Amino acid sequence: MESIRSRPGRADAPGTGSRGRLNREIKEALRELGVQLSLLNHSVGSRVDLKASDLECLDLITRRGPISPSELARLAGVHPATMTGVLDRLERGGWIARDRDPSDRRSVWVRPVRGRGAEILRLFLVDSGMNEALDDICAQYADEDLGRVAGFLRRTAEASQAAAQRLSDG
Repeated sequence: MESIRSRPGRADAPGTGSRGRLNREIKEALRELGVQLSLLNHSVGSRVDLKASDLECLDLITRRGPISPSELARLAGVHPATMTGVLDRLERGGWIARDRDPSDRRSVWVRPVRGRGAEILRLFLVDSGMNEALDDICAQYADEDLGRVAGFLRRTAEASQAAAQRLSDG
């Protein structure tokens, strides 16, 4: 796949010079990060018998739940029928529970099963060594720099979410 280039016409990203080089390095590093995190997700998922997509949905449920299946499907960018299969697998594995909304018996909310997430966190952070590696990396930066990095990553995640939404909208 061809390298991603900075958009022409931007004063700070002409594609040449140090700014253009840094922009390309960041974009390439983000691509590599995406690949490596995907591989880590696959490794963790295989340890707990979950597909990568199931693990991603479980993460969304854990961070945003309780959540409706339709909202989860929207956030995950999958068809509601596909989400039903994902939720069935997660429920069979004891990872989530489906609860009826007391005010509307037709509505269902999905929530993580208390205590099950610790197993996945242990795999991601402790057994893999990722938590210690991240602590070591962060220790090399001043607080002000870490604030900038956190902001950059947050805005990059938002831009990625918007890009995915544009593609799914057609």
